[in-house]
Amino acid sequence: MDPVMIGRWQFGITTVYHFWMVPLTIGLGLLVLVFQTLWMRTGKERYLRGTKFWGKLYLINFIMGVATGIVQEFQFGMAWSEYSRFVGDVFGAPLAMEALLAFFLESTFLGLWIFGWDRLSKRLHLAVLYGAVIGSWVSAYFIIVANSWMQHPVGVELIDGRPRMVDAWAVFTNETALAAFSHAIFGSVAVGAAFLLGIAWYHLWRRRVDGIDTVDATGRVVVGEAPDVPGRDKEDYHVWWRSLRLGAWVGLVAFAGVAVTGDIQAKIMFEQQPMKMASAEAACEDTTDFSVLSIGDISSNDCDDVFHLLEVPGLLSYLANGDLHTEVEGVSTLIPQYQEAYGTHLPGAEYLGDRAGAEIDYQPLMIVTYWGFRIMITFGILAALGAAYALWATRKGTVPASKRLTRLALWGIAAPFIANSAGWIFTEMGRQPFVVAPNPTGVDGVFLFTQAAISPGVSAGEMLFSLIALTSVYGALMVVELKLLMKYSRGGVAAAMPELAETRKKPEVHSDDDVLSFAY
Repeated sequence: MDPVMIGRWQFGITTVYHFWMVPLTIGLGLLVLVFQTLWMRTGKERYLRGTKFWGKLYLINFIMGVATGIVQEFQFGMAWSEYSRFVGDVFGAPLAMEALLAFFLESTFLGLWIFGWDRLSKRLHLAVLYGAVIGSWVSAYFIIVANSWMQHPVGVELIDGRPRMVDAWAVFTNETALAAFSHAIFGSVAVGAAFLLGIAWYHLWRRRVDGIDTVDATGRVVVGEAPDVPGRDKEDYHVWWRSLRLGAWVGLVAFAGVAVTGDIQAKIMFEQQPMKMASAEAACEDTTDFSVLSIGDISSNDCDDVFHLLEVPGLLSYLANGDLHTEVEGVSTLIPQYQEAYGTHLPGAEYLGDRAGAEIDYQPLMIVTYWGFRIMITFGILAALGAAYALWATRKGTVPASKRLTRLALWGIAAPFIANSAGWIFTEMGRQPFVVAPNPTGVDGVFLFTQAAISPGVSAGEMLFSLIALTSVYGALMVVELKLLMKYSRGGVAAAMPELAETRKKPEVHSDDDVLSFAY
């Protein structure tokens, strides 16, 4: 058993799972903030209901995100001690600021928001939610700063074989970090928007199926009420209608932002990590053309087995350089350049064990980079098309009565999740064989091979045990989260506001309310 491969699987599984929580927290938090702002400005009950319903789902996801995120930093010391030793002098600042400043800000203000419904003024209560949402965005920035330094190390000197930070400003304003952060934020907002759209579509459809809402001869909605069912009144309709339209419009704006920032990030990647992008295009030879579809055994990583079935002339050159004629270097051209710059074999260090002196393969897994890049783009486009269709289909005030369309809307929630995950996997695995990729214009020697980053004192068996244990725990947590999200999503506003079952009057917040019933 190879401890490096087991360690990579462990970190990949736990990080991808945690990463599912992050964009939903960032994106949904912003939309809850929109609802509460509208409630404070208008005083309309529909916005209070929307705030509490979407806020409950936001809190469930946040709690699970915290529980699964703690493990990530522990893995640095448990499985990747050589990596931790190499990057520690640089990572200390952004990770400390993320934990002590951003996460502290986020969690403190979120606690005030949960328990402050009846204790804080409307304005102050809204302000603490602003603090929590801003804290989550700042937290994401510091994490991306650390990750982007691994993609493009800057602001350091090499002292005694280890990089030492000498320019904090360069680290925190790394162009790779700025591009990645903006791209990640728009992607996260797209996740939150699809979440709103899918669940709101389901509830509008349920109102039609239950006969609460009908349509007139022109197809326009006639909003009704179910007096005997808590929360199924006209205000309930407006919660879902406003949520769906907000989610669809925000989804379209987010997709535009993802496209623009993605183009910027791609151009940076072509410059900083050309092998990653050549592999993503299955571009074995220098070319200007973008491969829409390639056939052959891409999994073999053998360029002789890859054939480009459909290409767009000049598009790859545009993505890399902004023109249609400059050739992009292919895998066959880049491999000798990497070998000359960074060597052909791992160093003979004793701690590497059997890996010492092993030959280095500079080509990432083509099947992962090629299809990861395309899955990211495809599902991003599908999410945008779904948002555009939702706006058109609901132009008369409600959703179609089709059960198939409702199922499609619910499954559509997964589209931006898949796009985000595929993009993250492509970005991280495309960096191989480096865990810290070299900066072509940076300090010589500031890079680290993945094979050299694993903890030398941890056996393959110990690594395998922790992989199985963590995967099992995370699998159980996934079941818990999905059950909670599905339970409260199906329950609608009444599940987040038990007071609707006790009174037909406009819901208010009283000093004797059980705030934990809202939080959990």
